[in-house]
Amino acid sequence: MNLETSIEYVKGIGPERAKLIKSVLGLSTVEDMLNFYPIRYLDKSKIYTVSQLGEETSQEIQLKGRITQVQEIQTGKTKRLSAKFNDETGSMDLVWFQYSKWLKEQLPINREVYIFGKINVFNRQFSMPHPEIEAEEKKEGDTRLKPIYPGSEKLTKRGLNQRFFQNALRNICREIPNLIEENFPEYLMKTFKFMSRQHAFLNVHFPKDQEHFDKADYRLKFEESFFFQLGYGLKKFHHKTQSHGNPFPIIGDHFNDFYENHLPFELTNAQKRVLKEIRMDMKRPIQMNRLLQGDVGSGKTMVALLTMLIAMDNGFQSCLMAPTEILAQQHYHGIKELLEKTGINIRLLTGSAKAAERRIIHEELENGTLSILVGTHAVLEDKVKFKNLGLAIIDEQHRFGVAQRAKLWAKNKIPPHILVMTATPIPRTLAMSFYSDLDVSVIDEMPVGRKPIITAHRREKDRLYVYNFCKDEIRKGRQVYFVYPLIEESETLDYKNLMEGLEHVMEFFSEYNVTMLHGKMKPDEKDTAMAYFASGKAEIMVATTVIEVGVNVPNASVMVIESSERFGLSQLHQLRGRVGRGAEQSYCILMTSDKLSKESRTRIKTMTETNDGFKISEVDMQLRGPGDILGTQQSGVVDFKRLDLINDLAIIKTTKNTVEKILEADPMLSRPDNMIIKNYYIRYYRGKNKWSKIS
Repeated sequence: MNLETSIEYVKGIGPERAKLIKSVLGLSTVEDMLNFYPIRYLDKSKIYTVSQLGEETSQEIQLKGRITQVQEIQTGKTKRLSAKFNDETGSMDLVWFQYSKWLKEQLPINREVYIFGKINVFNRQFSMPHPEIEAEEKKEGDTRLKPIYPGSEKLTKRGLNQRFFQNALRNICREIPNLIEENFPEYLMKTFKFMSRQHAFLNVHFPKDQEHFDKADYRLKFEESFFFQLGYGLKKFHHKTQSHGNPFPIIGDHFNDFYENHLPFELTNAQKRVLKEIRMDMKRPIQMNRLLQGDVGSGKTMVALLTMLIAMDNGFQSCLMAPTEILAQQHYHGIKELLEKTGINIRLLTGSAKAAERRIIHEELENGTLSILVGTHAVLEDKVKFKNLGLAIIDEQHRFGVAQRAKLWAKNKIPPHILVMTATPIPRTLAMSFYSDLDVSVIDEMPVGRKPIITAHRREKDRLYVYNFCKDEIRKGRQVYFVYPLIEESETLDYKNLMEGLEHVMEFFSEYNVTMLHGKMKPDEKDTAMAYFASGKAEIMVATTVIEVGVNVPNASVMVIESSERFGLSQLHQLRGRVGRGAEQSYCILMTSDKLSKESRTRIKTMTETNDGFKISEVDMQLRGPGDILGTQQSGVVDFKRLDLINDLAIIKTTKNTVEKILEADPMLSRPDNMIIKNYYIRYYRGKNKWSKIS
């Protein structure tokens, strides 16, 4: 037997069961089975008595006693199997709502048994639904934790229950000395006092006790994180030594003229620090690969513009790519306005650009007279050819697929410098894991004069109060957003809600101008609506989430989010960032129904308690899980067997530091004591990180 052996050859499985296991659980080899870990453990060292049971008992527990009688009980059309369980201190019922005739016949009557399960309490009577029963004699002092594996009804009905998987894994674990090789050198084993790899697998499936399990769990989590980080570390080293880029040594007239004469405000210290980091990167003949994180309204676009001016001073073109047309337009209009007096040529290319406009852009890009191109996916078209693209800036990169980004990289013989921007703060564990090949810059300071947005939770009964508050703000010369959810699954209904919302708003605010923005509008209609609101001609905008990113109206001071319980946490934070962009106090009002789920309450509470995008991102990851945060383009990457990106921050930190130290001293892993790491990585991990080739 080896790791690639089909599970059909494992004692007790066979071809038919192997086929069923593969179809339901996706397991086909011995290695798959070894990585099929228990989801929890029953503590067999602790035996309760019936008299010790309390209403607070929520964990699976074990009791020892006898089953004295079994009966089928019919209630209407449903049948259940009930058995009386007794020990020396009292009795309780065991109940099965789904059962086979075989179970009824096999229950060991008047024999000593151990039962495992959760306790239910009804009318102060205890019962245990669907218990696990062990009739064999239990050894004194047996302190093993009993593994409970993921299962399914389809498997259980065919006899592939917990006992089946425990026996199958026990048969595989007997072969562990021939299956599992060590992959850490002696110096790592000593530094971290690791359990051997063979013992780790054995004790994660059949722990001797809690201490052995904890050591095994730590060892396997560390290993998983270590080799994952190693892939990124090797990639980063390769990038630093092999990825040639055009050096930008000059800070020239374009940058200096803008900085001295056209900068609308003093840069924050954080912006200055980030610019310095970018400048140091671009001086070198190595492609920059940098992630710029900054909360909503922290001034990332200004940093991007100044970076593009450095590219211009060195004779290169720049491209800024955004995921949506409205965001691309926002960037374009904002940058164009800032560059108005400089004479720099900047153009916008989106899917809705007319043929004549496209021709001009294509010509100017090829002859080099166009310095800055802002666009959407349209910039990836084969017809779009640059004379000398030196800098590619990608906004909200998680919305683009890897293949799309690779096309942009290929627009120049020598790859352009890469600056990735995001206003969606990335939780620390994800930043350390999935972005560790990127150098990270953070703008952690807001422009001077910005006041924190006040966020309040209001219900339907408060609507009149909310509307009057909005009127007060409008009388002060401010503007207001009303945002409605638009979720694809119920688009027609949501569109109807939006129209009804518009009617209510127009009726109550009849003395003011109201404009509307939603996803079904044509691009020119969206532009007109946005311009109407931005110019101050309309005091109120009723919109869907198309305003989530990039819309910038400094005079807007109130954001009312309708049915806010239907929005995700990061989406709520992005929407809130559309206000608070001027010097005046701004407000975000979260309207909800009266009944909220526990998760919705957590989201609303988080929003009212903090404006910190990084804190919000941590809560968001706990609620949604890492896959959703990373986006659908990379959801397959979160395929860790044991490592938990939410709870294992300490392990991720330790492995990241360990990998960095090892590669600093031995970047090719060529030292004799590191060959064990290198050989294992080449055999099992190289190629698994292919989705991360382009960050």
